[in-house]
Amino acid sequence: MKNTLLSLLFAAGLSGFAQSKMITKTGKLTFEASVPAFEEVKAKNESVTCVLNPATGELASLALIKSFRFKIALMEEHFNENYMESDKYSKATFKGKIDNFDVTKLTSSGKEYSVRGKMEMHGKTKDITITATIKKSGDAIDIDSDFFINTDDFGIEIPSVVSKKVSKKVAVKLDVTLK
Repeated sequence: MKNTLLSLLFAAGLSGFAQSKMITKTGKLTFEASVPAFEEVKAKNESVTCVLNPATGELASLALIKSFRFKIALMEEHFNENYMESDKYSKATFKGKIDNFDVTKLTSSGKEYSVRGKMEMHGKTKDITITATIKKSGDAIDIDSDFFINTDDFGIEIPSVVSKKVSKKVAVKLDVTLK
């Protein structure tokens, strides 16, 4: 009887814990490193995992590097082998917190928040602060952000032969719906 009661309390605690986190495994992350007058350098990853603790505003995300898709297969191959070395550095992560986040004050119109944390990519970690628009969408929370990263900050080398065709300042767009 005692073991049954403990098991029941443990299961109830786990279900309560699971409900306290909001998650998606289908977040979208797009980046563009195009330079005017040259071929588009753009890719999208539609399988980004993102977890939010709405009680604390803590946010974490994970993107597998090999999940980025380009229009041109050769560009994708060069991205994985020459730039990102995705066999060695298989993922990009972010762990941080949304400043002054209060889930009870979210509306369907959205509000801008600062999100501070650590981004790890290509074996390097950097403190970053981005702005995100966060809104309530039914039982879900939508987070959208547009920001820039610099390839030099993460030790990503652009070969001199293509340095005029690929920007070191990379535009990044994040779009997630957490449930």
